Amino acid sequence: MAGFACAVVRATDVPTALNWLANRTRHIADGFDEEEAPLSLLASRQRVGGYATALHEDHELADLEELEDELFRFARIVESTPDLRRALVDRDLDVAARQALADQLLRGKVSAPALSLIGYVVAVGRARDLVGTLDFLVEQTAKARGWRIARVRAAEAVEPAQAERLSESMAALAGAPVELQVIIDPTLLSGAVIQIGDLQVDASARGKIDALREHLVPGGWEDSKVGAGPARATRTTSETEGAV
Repeated sequence: MAGFACAVVRATDVPTALNWLANRTRHIADGFDEEEAPLSLLASRQRVGGYATALHEDHELADLEELEDELFRFARIVESTPDLRRALVDRDLDVAARQALADQLLRGKVSAPALSLIGYVVAVGRARDLVGTLDFLVEQTAKARGWRIARVRAAEAVEPAQAERLSESMAALAGAPVELQVIIDPTLLSGAVIQIGDLQVDASARGKIDALREHLVPGGWEDSKVGAGPARATRTTSETEGAV
């Protein structure tokens, strides 16, 4: 906790941050339950990231790989299940009720670290950013085991040989081993959009058409013209069977 505090505040604020940590820890030890204050998007992810960092330190690399996979799969389930997503992000519902729903869905199906981390995200993360926070934690968990995440939205399934070549290219760019997360999105028409960190490469037909539209076509693009449909998610590095 002290190391994380020193990493995320200005040097001149370190004594104040450590003093705050000491007081907060004392309150918890004395049985006082304090509600977490609402934070901005960045600060909220930073808070959740601090909890994840502490959790990572207690687990081996194999455990972190499993945790990363579980977080990824749960994020895709929430993203693709509107009723579940609405329930988990409904700020009119008591936090304990939302945590209980996540616990009911996941207990016995994911590891204890995943259950703990997802419960913390539901409790103190920004509700509307639930999926984004889970994806943020997937990247952070990958970094904790020395890997980077490359998100690939592809118009069609990526063959193993293509995935291997892409992973090698991304690794050379990132300076670390890269794990691909592939989402099949037929609305791209062909090609793929690749994102790793702040870098995004749009090599899709849809991207090229949109670029042409900006120069040639007045007005907006109508999704109905390209047969837009729901995307489905897959994982290139591990089996997704047995998902929640």
